[in-house]
Amino acid sequence: MERIAAGLDFPTSLAFDAQGTLYVAESGLPFGGAAPGGRVLRVGHDGAREVVREGLRHPVNGLCWHPSGPGNEGGGFYVSEGGHPGRIGWLSPEGEHTPVLDGLPGMGNYHTNMARVGPDGKLYFTVGAMTNMGVIGLDAYELGWLKRLPHNHDVPGFDLVLSGQNFETDDPVTGQPRATTGPFQPFGTPCAAGQRVPAGSPGRVATASVLRCALDGSNLELVAWGVRNGYGLCFTAEGGDGGDGSGPRLLVTDQGPDDRGSRPIGNAPDLLYEIPMDLGEGGPSWFGWPDFVGGVPVDDPAFRPTRGPAPRAILANHDALPPPQKPLLRFPVNAAATKLAMLDPNTALVALFGDERPMTAPYQKDGERVGRSVARLELQKDSATLHPTGWGPFHRPIDVALTPDGKSALVLDFGEFEMDAERGVVARAGSGAVWRVALGC
Repeated sequence: MERIAAGLDFPTSLAFDAQGTLYVAESGLPFGGAAPGGRVLRVGHDGAREVVREGLRHPVNGLCWHPSGPGNEGGGFYVSEGGHPGRIGWLSPEGEHTPVLDGLPGMGNYHTNMARVGPDGKLYFTVGAMTNMGVIGLDAYELGWLKRLPHNHDVPGFDLVLSGQNFETDDPVTGQPRATTGPFQPFGTPCAAGQRVPAGSPGRVATASVLRCALDGSNLELVAWGVRNGYGLCFTAEGGDGGDGSGPRLLVTDQGPDDRGSRPIGNAPDLLYEIPMDLGEGGPSWFGWPDFVGGVPVDDPAFRPTRGPAPRAILANHDALPPPQKPLLRFPVNAAATKLAMLDPNTALVALFGDERPMTAPYQKDGERVGRSVARLELQKDSATLHPTGWGPFHRPIDVALTPDGKSALVLDFGEFEMDAERGVVARAGSGAVWRVALGC
Protein backbone atom coordinates (compact mmCIF):
# COMPACT_ATOMS: atom_id res chain seq x y z
CA MET A 1 0.00 0.00 0.00
CA GLU A 2 0.99 3.59 -0.58
CA ARG A 3 -0.40 6.55 1.35
CA ILE A 4 -1.09 9.31 -1.17
CA ALA A 5 -2.74 11.89 1.13
CA ALA A 6 -2.63 12.42 4.88
CA GLY A 7 -3.68 14.95 7.51
CA LEU A 8 -7.39 14.79 6.63
CA ASP A 9 -10.09 15.66 9.18
CA PHE A 10 -12.50 12.72 9.32
CA PRO A 11 -13.11 12.32 5.56
CA THR A 12 -16.03 10.29 4.22
CA SER A 13 -16.01 10.33 0.42
CA LEU A 14 -13.83 9.89 -2.67
CA ALA A 15 -14.61 10.85 -6.27
CA PHE A 16 -12.77 11.48 -9.55
CA ASP A 17 -13.66 14.10 -12.13
CA ALA A 18 -13.60 13.52 -15.90
CA GLN A 19 -9.86 14.29 -16.06
CA GLY A 20 -9.05 11.73 -13.34
CA THR A 21 -8.38 14.32 -10.62
CA LEU A 22 -9.14 13.09 -7.12
CA TYR A 23 -11.57 14.92 -4.81
CA VAL A 24 -12.15 14.14 -1.12
CA ALA A 25 -15.01 15.26 1.12
CA GLU A 26 -14.34 15.83 4.82
CA SER A 27 -17.32 15.26 7.09
CA GLY A 28 -16.95 18.49 9.07
CA LEU A 29 -17.56 16.70 12.38
CA PRO A 30 -15.74 18.71 15.07
CA PHE A 31 -14.11 15.76 16.83
CA GLY A 32 -10.65 16.02 18.32
CA GLY A 33 -10.49 19.77 17.78
CA ALA A 34 -11.31 19.67 14.06
CA ALA A 35 -13.08 22.73 12.69
CA PRO A 36 -16.84 22.28 12.17
CA GLY A 37 -18.28 22.40 8.68
CA GLY A 38 -17.80 20.03 5.78
CA ARG A 39 -15.25 20.64 3.03
CA VAL A 40 -14.50 19.31 -0.44
CA LEU A 41 -10.81 19.15 -1.34
CA ARG A 42 -8.99 18.65 -4.64
CA VAL A 43 -5.97 16.36 -4.19
CA GLY A 44 -2.97 16.62 -6.47
CA HIS A 45 -0.70 13.79 -7.56
CA ASP A 46 1.80 14.89 -4.90
CA GLY A 47 -0.85 14.79 -2.17
CA ALA A 48 -1.20 18.58 -2.04
CA ARG A 49 -4.73 19.69 -1.18
CA GLU A 50 -6.76 22.64 -2.41
CA VAL A 51 -10.06 23.63 -0.78
CA VAL A 52 -12.85 23.70 -3.37
CA ARG A 53 -15.73 24.43 -0.97
CA GLU A 54 -16.06 24.73 2.82
CA GLY A 55 -18.81 25.51 5.30
CA LEU A 56 -21.05 22.64 4.19
CA ARG A 57 -23.63 21.23 6.62
CA HIS A 58 -21.92 18.51 8.58
CA PRO A 59 -21.64 15.64 8.33
CA VAL A 60 -20.95 15.55 4.60
CA ASN A 61 -21.64 11.91 3.70
CA GLY A 62 -21.34 11.67 -0.07
CA LEU A 63 -19.58 12.96 -3.16
CA CYS A 64 -20.61 11.79 -6.63
CA TRP A 65 -19.24 13.02 -9.98
CA HIS A 66 -21.65 13.38 -12.89
CA PRO A 67 -20.81 14.72 -16.37
CA SER A 68 -23.86 17.00 -16.57
CA GLY A 69 -25.48 18.89 -13.73
CA PRO A 70 -29.13 19.66 -12.94
CA GLY A 71 -29.23 22.19 -15.75
CA ASN A 72 -26.74 20.53 -18.12
CA GLU A 73 -24.09 23.03 -17.06
CA GLY A 74 -21.18 20.63 -17.35
CA GLY A 75 -19.53 18.16 -15.03
CA GLY A 76 -19.56 18.49 -11.25
CA PHE A 77 -20.44 16.74 -8.03
CA TYR A 78 -23.56 15.87 -6.11
CA VAL A 79 -22.71 16.51 -2.44
CA SER A 80 -24.76 14.91 0.35
CA GLU A 81 -24.98 17.02 3.50
CA GLY A 82 -26.39 15.33 6.59
CA GLY A 83 -26.87 18.44 8.71
CA HIS A 84 -30.22 19.77 9.88
CA PRO A 85 -31.96 19.97 7.57
CA GLY A 86 -30.30 17.53 5.22
CA ARG A 87 -29.47 18.65 1.72
CA ILE A 88 -28.09 17.46 -1.60
CA GLY A 89 -26.33 20.12 -3.63
CA TRP A 90 -24.50 20.51 -6.93
CA LEU A 91 -20.85 21.58 -6.69
CA SER A 92 -18.84 22.77 -9.69
CA PRO A 93 -15.08 22.06 -9.83
CA GLU A 94 -14.62 25.81 -9.29
CA GLY A 95 -16.51 25.64 -5.99
CA GLU A 96 -19.90 27.07 -6.93
CA HIS A 97 -22.58 25.33 -4.85
CA THR A 98 -26.26 25.12 -5.80
CA PRO A 99 -28.86 23.36 -3.61
CA VAL A 100 -30.73 20.65 -5.52
CA LEU A 101 -32.86 19.09 -2.79
CA ASP A 102 -33.22 20.77 0.61
CA GLY A 103 -35.31 20.26 3.75
CA LEU A 104 -34.46 16.56 4.12
CA PRO A 105 -34.77 14.92 7.56
CA GLY A 106 -32.05 15.73 10.06
CA MET A 107 -31.24 16.13 13.75
CA GLY A 108 -31.43 12.46 14.58
CA ASN A 109 -29.28 9.35 14.91
CA TYR A 110 -28.48 9.23 11.19
CA HIS A 111 -28.54 11.51 8.18
CA THR A 112 -28.90 12.11 4.49
CA ASN A 113 -26.35 9.73 3.00
CA MET A 114 -24.54 9.37 -0.29
CA ALA A 115 -26.21 9.86 -3.67
CA ARG A 116 -25.60 8.10 -6.99
CA VAL A 117 -26.98 8.61 -10.49
CA GLY A 118 -28.70 5.45 -11.65
CA PRO A 119 -28.83 3.82 -15.07
CA ASP A 120 -32.25 5.44 -15.53
CA GLY A 121 -30.71 8.91 -15.18
CA LYS A 122 -32.30 9.55 -11.79
CA LEU A 123 -30.54 10.55 -8.57
CA TYR A 124 -30.77 7.86 -5.88
CA PHE A 125 -29.95 8.48 -2.22
CA THR A 126 -30.74 7.24 1.27
CA VAL A 127 -31.96 8.88 4.47
CA GLY A 128 -31.08 7.12 7.72
CA ALA A 129 -33.39 6.61 10.69
CA MET A 130 -33.70 9.29 13.35
CA THR A 131 -33.67 6.60 16.07
CA ASN A 132 -32.14 3.21 16.75
CA MET A 133 -35.41 1.28 16.43
CA GLY A 134 -38.26 3.76 16.07
CA VAL A 135 -38.32 5.26 19.60
CA ILE A 136 -36.52 8.38 20.83
CA GLY A 137 -34.57 7.56 24.00
CA LEU A 138 -31.73 8.74 26.19
CA ASP A 139 -29.18 7.06 23.93
CA ALA A 140 -29.23 10.37 22.02
CA TYR A 141 -26.75 11.59 24.62
CA GLU A 142 -24.38 8.71 23.81
CA LEU A 143 -24.09 9.65 20.14
CA GLY A 144 -21.09 11.89 19.75
CA TRP A 145 -22.59 13.64 16.70
CA LEU A 146 -26.02 14.25 18.36
CA LYS A 147 -25.93 14.55 22.18
CA ARG A 148 -29.28 16.33 22.34
CA LEU A 149 -32.90 15.91 23.33
CA PRO A 150 -35.44 16.38 22.03
CA HIS A 151 -34.48 15.39 18.51
CA ASN A 152 -36.67 14.60 15.52
CA HIS A 153 -38.72 11.42 15.39
CA ASP A 154 -38.97 9.02 12.47
CA VAL A 155 -41.41 9.39 9.58
CA PRO A 156 -42.68 6.13 8.03
CA GLY A 157 -42.79 5.31 4.35
CA PHE A 158 -46.10 3.42 4.67
CA ASP A 159 -49.27 4.03 6.65
CA LEU A 160 -48.73 2.32 10.00
CA VAL A 161 -50.90 1.08 12.85
CA LEU A 162 -49.17 0.96 16.24
CA SER A 163 -49.44 -1.93 18.69
CA GLY A 164 -49.60 0.45 21.66
CA GLN A 165 -46.18 -0.19 23.18
CA ASN A 166 -44.72 2.76 25.08
CA PHE A 167 -41.26 3.18 26.58
CA GLU A 168 -40.46 4.92 29.87
CA THR A 169 -37.24 6.77 30.66
CA ASP A 170 -35.97 9.55 32.86
CA ASP A 171 -37.09 12.96 31.61
CA PRO A 172 -34.23 15.45 31.21
CA VAL A 173 -36.35 17.74 29.01
CA THR A 174 -39.35 18.93 31.05
CA GLY A 175 -38.07 18.43 34.59
CA GLN A 176 -40.67 15.76 35.33
CA PRO A 177 -39.32 12.56 36.86
CA ARG A 178 -40.29 10.22 34.00
CA ALA A 179 -41.19 10.46 30.32
CA THR A 180 -43.28 8.00 28.30
CA THR A 181 -42.57 7.87 24.56
CA GLY A 182 -44.25 5.91 21.79
CA PRO A 183 -42.74 4.90 18.45
CA PHE A 184 -42.82 7.50 15.67
CA GLN A 185 -43.71 10.13 18.30
CA PRO A 186 -41.86 13.14 19.75
CA PHE A 187 -39.96 12.48 22.97
CA GLY A 188 -42.38 12.34 25.89
CA THR A 189 -45.46 11.63 23.73
CA PRO A 190 -47.09 8.23 24.31
CA CYS A 191 -49.08 6.29 21.73
CA ALA A 192 -52.24 4.19 21.91
CA ALA A 193 -53.04 0.72 20.57
CA GLY A 194 -54.51 1.06 17.10
CA GLN A 195 -53.13 4.56 16.60
CA ARG A 196 -52.47 5.33 12.95
CA VAL A 197 -49.32 7.04 11.72
CA PRO A 198 -49.58 8.26 8.13
CA ALA A 199 -46.81 7.80 5.62
CA GLY A 200 -44.56 10.66 4.71
CA SER A 201 -45.37 13.02 1.88
CA PRO A 202 -43.28 15.32 -0.36
CA GLY A 203 -43.09 17.84 2.49
CA ARG A 204 -42.59 15.14 5.10
CA VAL A 205 -39.89 12.84 3.74
CA ALA A 206 -39.71 9.30 5.12
CA THR A 207 -36.68 8.35 7.17
CA ALA A 208 -35.00 4.91 7.00
CA SER A 209 -35.60 5.16 3.28
CA VAL A 210 -34.19 4.91 -0.23
CA LEU A 211 -35.42 7.72 -2.48
CA ARG A 212 -34.89 9.02 -6.00
CA CYS A 213 -35.58 12.20 -7.93
CA ALA A 214 -34.73 13.90 -11.19
CA LEU A 215 -31.26 15.42 -11.43
CA ASP A 216 -32.71 18.82 -10.64
CA GLY A 217 -34.40 17.54 -7.45
CA SER A 218 -37.93 17.36 -8.86
CA ASN A 219 -40.25 14.33 -8.82
CA LEU A 220 -39.04 12.96 -5.48
CA GLU A 221 -40.33 9.45 -4.85
CA LEU A 222 -39.90 6.66 -2.33
CA VAL A 223 -38.13 3.55 -3.68
CA ALA A 224 -37.85 1.52 -0.47
CA TRP A 225 -38.63 1.91 3.23
CA GLY A 226 -37.33 0.14 6.32
CA VAL A 227 -33.61 0.39 5.46
CA ARG A 228 -32.36 1.55 8.87
CA ASN A 229 -29.18 3.34 7.79
CA GLY A 230 -28.32 2.67 4.18
CA TYR A 231 -24.93 4.34 4.21
CA GLY A 232 -23.35 2.85 1.08
CA LEU A 233 -25.10 2.79 -2.29
CA CYS A 234 -23.85 1.66 -5.70
CA PHE A 235 -24.98 0.24 -9.01
CA THR A 236 -23.47 -2.84 -10.59
CA ALA A 237 -22.14 -2.44 -14.11
CA GLU A 238 -23.81 -3.80 -17.23
CA GLY A 239 -23.74 -7.56 -16.93
CA GLY A 240 -23.99 -7.41 -13.13
CA ASP A 241 -27.49 -8.78 -13.25
CA GLY A 242 -27.22 -11.92 -11.13
CA GLY A 243 -27.43 -14.03 -14.26
CA ASP A 244 -31.06 -13.25 -15.08
CA GLY A 245 -30.49 -10.66 -17.82
CA SER A 246 -32.28 -7.91 -15.91
CA GLY A 247 -29.44 -5.37 -16.09
CA PRO A 248 -27.63 -3.36 -13.40
CA ARG A 249 -28.62 -3.79 -9.76
CA LEU A 250 -28.88 -1.26 -6.95
CA LEU A 251 -26.96 -2.37 -3.86
CA VAL A 252 -27.18 -0.77 -0.41
CA THR A 253 -25.29 -1.51 2.80
CA ASP A 254 -27.63 -1.24 5.80
CA GLN A 255 -26.12 -0.73 9.25
CA GLY A 256 -28.04 -2.92 11.68
CA PRO A 257 -29.64 -1.82 14.97
CA ASP A 258 -27.68 -1.52 18.20
CA ASP A 259 -27.97 -2.77 21.75
CA ARG A 260 -28.82 0.70 23.09
CA GLY A 261 -31.65 3.07 23.86
CA SER A 262 -35.28 2.53 24.78
CA ARG A 263 -35.69 -0.38 22.35
CA PRO A 264 -32.32 -2.15 22.20
CA ILE A 265 -31.68 -5.03 19.79
CA GLY A 266 -28.84 -7.47 20.47
CA ASN A 267 -26.57 -9.23 17.98
CA ALA A 268 -28.07 -7.62 14.89
CA PRO A 269 -25.88 -7.90 11.77
CA ASP A 270 -25.27 -5.28 9.14
CA LEU A 271 -26.89 -6.22 5.84
CA LEU A 272 -26.35 -6.03 2.10
CA TYR A 273 -29.58 -5.49 0.17
CA GLU A 274 -30.55 -5.34 -3.46
CA ILE A 275 -33.16 -2.61 -3.87
CA PRO A 276 -35.76 -3.17 -6.62
CA MET A 277 -35.79 -0.12 -8.91
CA ASP A 278 -38.86 -1.13 -10.92
CA LEU A 279 -41.69 -0.25 -8.53
CA GLY A 280 -44.37 -1.66 -10.83
CA GLU A 281 -47.82 -2.20 -9.34
CA GLY A 282 -46.42 -3.25 -5.98
CA GLY A 283 -44.89 0.13 -5.22
CA PRO A 284 -41.93 0.59 -2.86
CA SER A 285 -40.46 -2.41 -1.06
CA TRP A 286 -40.28 -2.84 2.72
CA PHE A 287 -37.00 -3.98 4.27
CA GLY A 288 -38.37 -4.72 7.72
CA TRP A 289 -37.21 -1.93 10.02
CA PRO A 290 -38.34 -1.42 12.79
CA ASP A 291 -39.84 -4.89 13.41
CA PHE A 292 -37.55 -7.18 11.38
CA VAL A 293 -33.79 -7.53 10.95
CA GLY A 294 -32.84 -9.14 7.66
CA GLY A 295 -36.33 -10.65 7.35
CA VAL A 296 -36.24 -12.11 10.89
CA PRO A 297 -38.72 -10.78 13.50
CA VAL A 298 -37.13 -8.77 16.32
CA ASP A 299 -38.66 -11.10 18.93
CA ASP A 300 -36.41 -13.91 17.73
CA PRO A 301 -34.27 -15.09 20.69
CA ALA A 302 -31.11 -14.33 18.67
CA PHE A 303 -31.80 -10.61 19.13
CA ARG A 304 -32.18 -10.66 22.91
CA PRO A 305 -30.31 -7.56 24.15
CA THR A 306 -28.22 -7.18 27.30
CA ARG A 307 -29.41 -3.62 27.98
CA GLY A 308 -33.14 -4.17 28.17
CA PRO A 309 -36.04 -6.61 27.77
CA ALA A 310 -36.60 -8.77 24.73
CA PRO A 311 -38.04 -6.60 21.93
CA ARG A 312 -41.56 -7.00 20.61
CA ALA A 313 -43.25 -5.72 17.47
CA ILE A 314 -44.35 -2.09 17.64
CA LEU A 315 -46.42 -2.29 14.43
CA ALA A 316 -49.83 -3.96 14.37
CA ASN A 317 -50.43 -4.00 10.60
CA HIS A 318 -47.70 -6.25 9.20
CA ASP A 319 -50.33 -7.93 6.99
CA ALA A 320 -51.01 -4.62 5.26
CA LEU A 321 -47.32 -4.02 4.48
CA PRO A 322 -45.22 -5.65 1.75
CA PRO A 323 -43.38 -8.77 2.94
CA PRO A 324 -39.98 -7.76 4.39
CA GLN A 325 -37.18 -8.27 1.90
CA LYS A 326 -34.29 -10.59 2.72
CA PRO A 327 -30.65 -9.59 2.39
CA LEU A 328 -28.04 -10.85 -0.02
CA LEU A 329 -25.56 -11.02 2.86
CA ARG A 330 -25.33 -10.66 6.63
CA PHE A 331 -22.12 -8.93 7.68
CA PRO A 332 -20.54 -9.61 11.08
CA VAL A 333 -22.37 -7.88 13.94
CA ASN A 334 -21.21 -4.25 14.34
CA ALA A 335 -18.91 -4.44 11.29
CA ALA A 336 -20.46 -1.11 10.16
CA ALA A 337 -20.38 -1.74 6.42
CA THR A 338 -20.12 1.60 4.64
CA LYS A 339 -19.36 2.25 0.97
CA LEU A 340 -18.86 0.02 -2.07
CA ALA A 341 -16.96 0.02 -5.34
CA MET A 342 -17.48 -2.42 -8.21
CA LEU A 343 -14.39 -4.33 -9.39
CA ASP A 344 -16.32 -6.07 -12.16
CA PRO A 345 -20.02 -6.67 -12.83
CA ASN A 346 -20.36 -9.22 -10.01
CA THR A 347 -17.50 -8.35 -7.63
CA ALA A 348 -17.34 -5.42 -5.26
CA LEU A 349 -15.08 -3.99 -2.60
CA VAL A 350 -16.71 -2.87 0.65
CA ALA A 351 -15.28 -0.73 3.46
CA LEU A 352 -15.99 -1.97 7.00
CA PHE A 353 -15.80 1.01 9.37
CA GLY A 354 -15.89 -1.21 12.47
CA ASP A 355 -17.68 -1.47 15.79
CA GLU A 356 -18.41 1.49 18.05
CA ARG A 357 -18.46 -0.29 21.39
CA PRO A 358 -19.45 0.56 24.09
CA MET A 359 -22.03 2.81 22.40
CA THR A 360 -23.51 0.17 20.09
CA ALA A 361 -23.13 -2.80 22.44
CA PRO A 362 -21.55 -3.57 25.83
CA TYR A 363 -17.79 -3.34 25.80
CA GLN A 364 -15.86 -6.62 26.04
CA LYS A 365 -12.41 -6.04 27.48
CA ASP A 366 -10.91 -8.99 25.67
CA GLY A 367 -13.36 -9.00 22.79
CA GLU A 368 -12.16 -8.85 19.21
CA ARG A 369 -12.63 -5.56 17.41
CA VAL A 370 -14.85 -5.97 14.34
CA GLY A 371 -14.40 -4.37 10.92
CA ARG A 372 -11.67 -1.75 10.38
CA SER A 373 -10.90 -3.47 7.09
CA VAL A 374 -11.75 -3.75 3.39
CA ALA A 375 -13.39 -6.92 2.10
CA ARG A 376 -14.39 -8.33 -1.29
CA LEU A 377 -17.97 -9.25 -2.14
CA GLU A 378 -18.80 -11.95 -4.66
CA LEU A 379 -22.36 -11.41 -5.89
CA GLN A 380 -24.80 -14.07 -7.01
CA LYS A 381 -28.46 -13.68 -7.95
CA ASP A 382 -29.93 -14.07 -4.46
CA SER A 383 -26.87 -14.04 -2.22
CA ALA A 384 -23.31 -12.83 -1.78
CA THR A 385 -20.17 -14.03 -0.04
CA LEU A 386 -17.63 -11.97 1.90
CA HIS A 387 -13.86 -12.46 1.60
CA PRO A 388 -11.00 -10.63 3.35
CA THR A 389 -8.50 -8.72 1.24
CA GLY A 390 -5.72 -8.60 3.82
CA TRP A 391 -5.21 -4.89 3.17
CA GLY A 392 -4.32 -2.60 6.02
CA PRO A 393 -4.02 -1.85 8.78
CA PHE A 394 -6.51 1.00 8.77
CA HIS A 395 -8.08 3.06 11.53
CA ARG A 396 -11.57 3.33 10.06
CA PRO A 397 -12.02 2.65 6.31
CA ILE A 398 -15.16 4.42 5.12
CA ASP A 399 -14.96 4.65 1.30
CA VAL A 400 -13.28 2.76 -1.52
CA ALA A 401 -12.95 3.61 -5.21
CA LEU A 402 -11.13 2.39 -8.31
CA THR A 403 -8.65 4.69 -10.00
CA PRO A 404 -9.70 5.73 -13.53
CA ASP A 405 -7.18 3.33 -15.10
CA GLY A 406 -8.61 0.43 -13.08
CA LYS A 407 -5.16 -0.65 -11.90
CA SER A 408 -5.51 0.41 -8.27
CA ALA A 409 -8.05 0.87 -5.52
CA LEU A 410 -8.13 3.88 -3.23
CA VAL A 411 -9.16 3.37 0.39
CA LEU A 412 -10.31 6.37 2.41
CA ASP A 413 -9.51 6.11 6.12
CA PHE A 414 -11.76 8.21 8.38
CA GLY A 415 -9.01 8.32 10.99
CA GLU A 416 -8.63 7.62 14.68
CA PHE A 417 -12.11 7.45 16.18
CA GLU A 418 -13.19 5.35 19.17
CA MET A 419 -15.89 5.40 21.83
CA ASP A 420 -15.01 5.42 25.52
CA ALA A 421 -17.44 4.69 28.36
CA GLU A 422 -16.13 7.61 30.42
CA ARG A 423 -14.97 10.15 27.83
CA GLY A 424 -17.35 9.51 24.93
CA VAL A 425 -15.78 10.11 21.52
CA VAL A 426 -11.99 9.85 21.49
CA ALA A 427 -10.71 11.02 18.11
CA ARG A 428 -7.66 12.70 16.59
CA ALA A 429 -8.08 15.42 14.00
CA GLY A 430 -5.79 15.15 10.99
CA SER A 431 -5.56 11.35 11.23
CA GLY A 432 -7.54 10.64 8.04
CA ALA A 433 -5.74 9.46 4.93
CA VAL A 434 -6.07 8.11 1.38
CA TRP A 435 -4.27 4.84 0.56
CA ARG A 436 -3.62 3.35 -2.86
CA VAL A 437 -3.50 -0.42 -3.29
CA ALA A 438 -2.33 -2.03 -6.54
CA LEU A 439 -4.81 -4.57 -7.92
CA GLY A 440 -4.01 -7.89 -9.51
CA CYS A 441 -0.97 -8.55 -7.33
